[in-house]
Amino acid sequence: MKMIRTTITILAILSICLYFTSCNPIEDESRSATLLIINNLTGYDIEGNESNFLQSDVLKVDSTTGNTYVTADSAKASLTAQLLEPDAPLGSSLYNSIQVTRYVVSYIRTDGKNTEGVDVPYSFEGSLSTLIEVGQTVDISFIIVRAAAKLEPPLINLAEGRAEGTISVTAKVEIYGHDLANRNVKATGYLTIVFANYIDQ
Repeated sequence: MKMIRTTITILAILSICLYFTSCNPIEDESRSATLLIINNLTGYDIEGNESNFLQSDVLKVDSTTGNTYVTADSAKASLTAQLLEPDAPLGSSLYNSIQVTRYVVSYIRTDGKNTEGVDVPYSFEGSLSTLIEVGQTVDISFIIVRAAAKLEPPLINLAEGRAEGTISVTAKVEIYGHDLANRNVKATGYLTIVFANYIDQ
């Protein structure tokens, strides 16, 4: 009988240890007990309306002076923090909150032409600083196309009429952070972008 009680005690201890050291298999085997989730990733159409894609104008014209200029394009991500185990016996704590710290954007073409600086813009990294508590949803805005990218191939070729009329890509957005126990988390989302030298209104 004593041996049975000892065995049950050991199994209970092992279960608790497994809960605290369990991996989050969703993104890069994170050891955090919290998931970072991208609920939605949106851009803007050429008229400035929020949409599930982005129309990126590679060259703008100042309506007053007639001078041309380039601007960065932004997107918006809706982020949520959720426990990996929704019915965790100990519930959530401050240490389960997620601090989002940075993001990486890279571009992919469906035709397989993916050389950076030739077929697609260069990938880049940006900084973020947002705290998300468990069960909370937070919207963040970030740059998804740098202004500098419009001064380099292949986007400058569109602006100068030396390429096809549009370039369609999928932007891969990887958002990184950590819980307040300093365990890394990551979430990935995708957004369609259509680059062109759109007619300025």
